[in-house]
Parts: sequence; structure tokens; C-alpha cells
Amino acid sequence: MQRRRFAGRLVAFFALLVALTAPGLAPAHEVRPALIQIMEAGPGRYDVVWKQPMVGDMTIHMVPHLSSGIIDRAPTSETVSPGFVIRTWHVSGGPPLDGQTVSVEGLQQTVTDVLLRVTTAGGRTVNDVIRPAEPSRKLALAAPKGVTVPAYLRLGIEHILTGADHLMFVLGLLLLVGPNWRLVKAVSAFTVAHSITLALAALGFVHFPSAIIEALVALSIVFVACELVPVPGRPETLTHRHPWLIAFTFGLLHGLAFAGALAQVGLPAGAEPEALLLFNVGVEIGQLIFIGVALAAIAALRAARRRLPVDSAVFARVAPAYLIGGFAAFWLIERIFAV
Repeated sequence: MQRRRFAGRLVAFFALLVALTAPGLAPAHEVRPALIQIMEAGPGRYDVVWKQPMVGDMTIHMVPHLSSGIIDRAPTSETVSPGFVIRTWHVSGGPPLDGQTVSVEGLQQTVTDVLLRVTTAGGRTVNDVIRPAEPSRKLALAAPKGVTVPAYLRLGIEHILTGADHLMFVLGLLLLVGPNWRLVKAVSAFTVAHSITLALAALGFVHFPSAIIEALVALSIVFVACELVPVPGRPETLTHRHPWLIAFTFGLLHGLAFAGALAQVGLPAGAEPEALLLFNVGVEIGQLIFIGVALAAIAALRAARRRLPVDSAVFARVAPAYLIGGFAAFWLIERIFAV
């Protein structure tokens, strides 16, 4: 029995080591959308803003183009903000925007979406998403007015499904509570909490430094991982008695992080509530997709574990806490240095 326990712990250790050193797995929030914003002031006069995400000090090769060639020159201005490079072109005497094609060179070699926002001189706002599979979009500014439904809905889905830290927290809740009625309460509390702070922050009612919020999000995952560690004789904690309360409390932090990601591309003027609702619904859809996949994977792993010739109970109890806690500790240290 002692030998089996030792083997289980050894496997857990190596699984953690592989997970932390595997390329591309450790960073969270690296898949962020770029933004092309075109603001028309009058006939032939418009500003083009290109906001490209950075990974550390590096930028992926992506270059925006208009089919008229009007921005195939040095930008009027270029600035660097945390996580982004921003280039601006002031166009005067240019061709009409309607009918031009917006394309992004190099987008097909990435996994990054580009949010396209066009504001006409008449006050119309058009929103769309340019994707790697189709890296160009023709401007049809005479189309019916309104917010394109898939733009922010799909952005919300993709944000949660590419946000490894948020998914780790949800996975921790799932493992802590189990597939039962208490999980429904905990996930509902998490949803209500992050919806509240997402709305308040996105609409400008509250503001917190994003670096601090990201560090606190990582700390919340460390907390859940510690609660997952089996400790013989430990009395039942508040987390085990009322998981919904912990989910609600940390959900407030995660909502602020969602808002920070949404603020990087902004909300369309005049359609803030609709875009915010679509983004939030997208986050919930992505979260439910992840929970469904995770439950199916857990059921499959449990069935497979029963067929193993060795006792893997220790590994099954310890490995998830080590893996989740290891990722979270890495992010926490990384984000503390960022602060």
C-alpha cells in the first residue's frame, strides 16, 4: 500500500512538472482580439486606429489594409500601452469608405480575432469580427443599422474558452462540489457575481487596476486548489459548507477581469447595453460548454480508473489540486511581478 501511494505521488509530481513546462500552456489571457476602428468625420475624412495585442514585448506579424491603399504608409502616430501597440492614420481626401475591403495581412497564421468597428459621419456604428479563416471584410455601410449579434456574443464565448485561469477556477469548483445540486448553486452564484461587476466596470461605474485584479484572480485559484488538497482530520471549512458563498465572492473579482478584457476593445457607442449583454451571454455559453465537457471527461476518467490494475485513488485525489495549484501559483508570481 505504501509503495502504491508513493507511486501515485510520484506520477502526480511528474504530471505537474510536464504541465508547467509544456510550451503554450502556462500563460493565461494571451489570445486577445485586435481592433480596427474607423471613425469617419466627413466625405473622404476619417481616422483609422489599429490596436494590436502584444505577448510580453513581442507582436505577431499582422498588418491592416484598406483596399484603397490609403493606410499602406507610415502611421500618423504610434504608441505603446500595456499589452497593446496602437497605430493611427489621419486620412484626408481619401476615397469613400463604403465598398472598401478591410483585410489583415498575417492573420491567417494566428489564432487571434480582429474586432472591426466603423463609425460613419452620420452616426452609424457597424461592428463585426474578422477571423483567421476569412481575413478580410467588405464594408457595406448602407446595410441596416444595428449591432451585429455574433460580434460580442462570439467574443464572450471565445474569451472564456481561451481564459485558462477562469476555466481553472470553474474546474476547481466542479471538483470541490461534485456533480450535484450544490454545483448548480455555486455556478449560479459565480455567474451572478461576475455579471454584476462586469456590468459595473464595463459601463464605467467602478475601476480597478487590471494588473492587481489579474493577480487576485490567480490568488482565488490558489485558494480553491488548497481547499481541494485532502487533509485527514481537517474540520469542514466554510468553502465545503457553503461553496456558493466562495463562488460569489471570487466571482466579483473574475467579473472585473472580464471587464478588463472587454475594455481592451471597448463597447460600441450607442449600443453599450446590447453589446455588454451579448458578451456576458457569450461568457455563460462558453462556461456551460466547458462544464459539460469537464463532466464528461471526469466520468470517462473514473470509468477508466476502475479498470486499472493498481489503486489510483491517491493520484485521483491529489493530482488535480497539484495541477490547478501549480498553474495558479505560476500565474500569481508572474502577475505580482507585473504589478
